[in-house]
Amino acid sequence: MQQTKPNIWRDFDFTLLGVTLLLIIIGILMIRSATMDAVDPDLINRVPSQVQFTIIGMAVVFIVAAMDYRLLGSIHSFIYGFVIVILGLVAVLGVVGEAGAQSWLNVGLQVQPAELGKMLLVITLAQHLANNYGKINRLSAVLLSLAHIGVPALMVFVQPDLGTASVMFVVWFVMVWAAGLRFKHLALFVSIGLIMLPVLWFSMEEYQQQRIISFISPESDPEAQYNIDQALISIGSGGMMGKGYGNGSQTQGRFLRVRHTDFIFSVIAEEMGFVGATIVIVLMGVVIWRCLRGAAVAADAVGSLICYGVAGMVFFQTMVSIGMNLNILPVTGLTLPFVSSGGSSLVTMLIGIGLVESVVIRRRLREYT
Repeated sequence: MQQTKPNIWRDFDFTLLGVTLLLIIIGILMIRSATMDAVDPDLINRVPSQVQFTIIGMAVVFIVAAMDYRLLGSIHSFIYGFVIVILGLVAVLGVVGEAGAQSWLNVGLQVQPAELGKMLLVITLAQHLANNYGKINRLSAVLLSLAHIGVPALMVFVQPDLGTASVMFVVWFVMVWAAGLRFKHLALFVSIGLIMLPVLWFSMEEYQQQRIISFISPESDPEAQYNIDQALISIGSGGMMGKGYGNGSQTQGRFLRVRHTDFIFSVIAEEMGFVGATIVIVLMGVVIWRCLRGAAVAADAVGSLICYGVAGMVFFQTMVSIGMNLNILPVTGLTLPFVSSGGSSLVTMLIGIGLVESVVIRRRLREYT
């Protein structure tokens, strides 16, 4: 008797989608609080813009989930070429954004190609590693995978955008580790990285160096330290239950700068307290867990590596964003996934959720191939 091919949508991970949507809703509410009574048109438009990108992003989740990730893997060379082209266009036609980096393209609306690029590279790197699965114990194969991610990461670094470039390298490490990176190769890369630190330092822009200097020695830049102090005051004053929605003195008094993006976690902690901040962290943990679950049930290596890449990206950005709010990591400008204001960042992360869903709903297909 011939087996009937299962309906792929029966395994759609509604828990992952639901928790992601809940984080987005929390983000929209906190962006509204952070921009309340604003007179700057850009701040006024932040909430409706985030809502619009949420609707677009949710549609993208289902579109990407409907695509077979293996088909995307089969055209990984074209996707990789597309990433290089759009990053190259930024170098030629890029628009300088709020942070002073030439990392935006104006295509009717401003988009940040590096955001899209870092997620597309998860697909291309997953296929690249799967193609070389039997060679991953060789140093040459590991170096080739590093070059795969290194070229676009370097193009992003010179924009300059150290934060996104760092995300790309962290995602590479997570995925190559999942593919079977040998400990001796890891030790070699750590040693090389330490040796290359001076080169990296002198390649950084002055304002990037200053962020690190002010983190190590706060008295060296009182202006930069001001917002960190305000963030810590916001978090500390929130107490257990917070001051209430729209009632944060640091937020509503405009003492806390870039509160709708880089320091959105401080807004949450001030107005929703330790409980609210913990809930956000737990929800982010659930998203990461569901992505790792996708890696565990994937039908093949490509699917598993894609899930690991998305999970690594969400984890790293969450850790860095919250860390810089708590002053345990330097300010990098990385957004809190799904929560911070930013259309390009939100849609990119939702593409990642769509990719994980694409892997999860096709897990039963291994029984029919």
